Amino acid sequence: MTILIKGGTVVSSTGRTEADVLVDGERIVAVVAPGSDLAAGITADKVIDATGKYVIPGGIDAHTHMQLPFGGTEASDTFETGTIAAAWGGTTSIIDFAVQKTGERVEDGLSAWHEKARGNCAVDYGFHQIIGGVDEQSLKAMETLVDEGITSYKMFMAYPGVFYATDDQILRAMQKARELGLMTMMHAENGPVIDVLAEQLYNQGKTTPYFHGIARAWQMEEEATHRAIMLAHLTDAPLYVVHVSAKQAVEQLAAARDRGQNVFGETCPQYLYLSLEEQLGATGDPTWGDFEGAKWVCSTPLRSRAEGHQDAMWQGLRTNDLQMVSTDHCPFCMKDQKELGRGDFRAIPNGIGSIEHRMDLLYQGVVTGQISLERWVELTSTTPARMFGLYGKKGVIQPGADADIVVYDPNGHTSIGVGKTHHMAMDHSAWEGYEIDGHVDVVISRGSVVVSDGAFHGRAGHGQYLKRGLTQYLV
Repeated sequence: MTILIKGGTVVSSTGRTEADVLVDGERIVAVVAPGSDLAAGITADKVIDATGKYVIPGGIDAHTHMQLPFGGTEASDTFETGTIAAAWGGTTSIIDFAVQKTGERVEDGLSAWHEKARGNCAVDYGFHQIIGGVDEQSLKAMETLVDEGITSYKMFMAYPGVFYATDDQILRAMQKARELGLMTMMHAENGPVIDVLAEQLYNQGKTTPYFHGIARAWQMEEEATHRAIMLAHLTDAPLYVVHVSAKQAVEQLAAARDRGQNVFGETCPQYLYLSLEEQLGATGDPTWGDFEGAKWVCSTPLRSRAEGHQDAMWQGLRTNDLQMVSTDHCPFCMKDQKELGRGDFRAIPNGIGSIEHRMDLLYQGVVTGQISLERWVELTSTTPARMFGLYGKKGVIQPGADADIVVYDPNGHTSIGVGKTHHMAMDHSAWEGYEIDGHVDVVISRGSVVVSDGAFHGRAGHGQYLKRGLTQYLV
């Protein structure tokens, strides 16, 4: 089947141009000037009128957690529901995390995630590998990851007893990663200190969701970020710090990049828009605050708006001290999941559902002047493709690339919330009431129209596994 997208403005990370885009099968085969002889000679099975709209490469969410076991429960989105929600929001590829915990085999964790995702995804998907237990066996298993199309792995400086890695373990893994060309992804928080602070708060009767963020103090994010940077410098390993939320952590990344070190940072929509103050609840009392604040419990946590963390995240995106915006999509329902932590914030499953809203929320940053239109595309599609070995196939509108295309209407409107544009498997929305001055009109995944005319036309099983190459993004 051939599809012609006519009359739109094709936006890339470097500019915008009026162009028609021809799709044949699963690939883009031509990008031509409207009104040219080439354009006049094109016929297609389906024509999409994009007049007055933007034509952009499909979004790539490089940080998701579908069906992740956590805190005695499991993330509520399956690979099917999560990737359908992604498609609704203009995201046509995800990179999820296969999990190995201490005492488990890397190969078994990867196999389990393949089993969860295979035949269930509505858009294309790949994997990072979590290394939750560093020993000779897991270090040896890292040698097979590139052949599996997995060129990045994640470690945790948080969650002692589950994923936590000590400095010597991180050192050994980074040395192996440098040898293999893998990208080290780091959850940078000082977990043992956070656990002490959390226990002290609980013992003082400070048990509401608000205190989750107080326990995970910004000092512990800055300290861990600095420590990860120093270990990466020592081993000469590239480093990618996930879900950066503290302005002081951005400062650490900026300083390292100014020295020429290959370190990168990702933030998430929640750290651009939401704040710790919102977890106080309707009473405004941190001790007796409303449990509704559990909606926004995630790690790293939301930060205080009064301290300027949100403004710093936007600035980091403008200055390229932060290179990407992913979601860390790890959704939990309030009922029977978040409620596990009623009376003890330590037991609230950590996670926010945002996969459906990332493209819209970042576009609102264009509307308000926080970022440019081109930077929007760069942050949400092009850089993820370059960072994680997909560029050329994904992240760009050019002949030969996969036909992952979004037609976005800047004159449209999107109201976010349950029962509006919400298709994630959740009983609430962290984004309830947000209004977006734009709208995802058409979504094409590898040449198949999966969203158009306000309806989903895709299917579970359409998504293919992405074997990724090495990073194409260095300082």
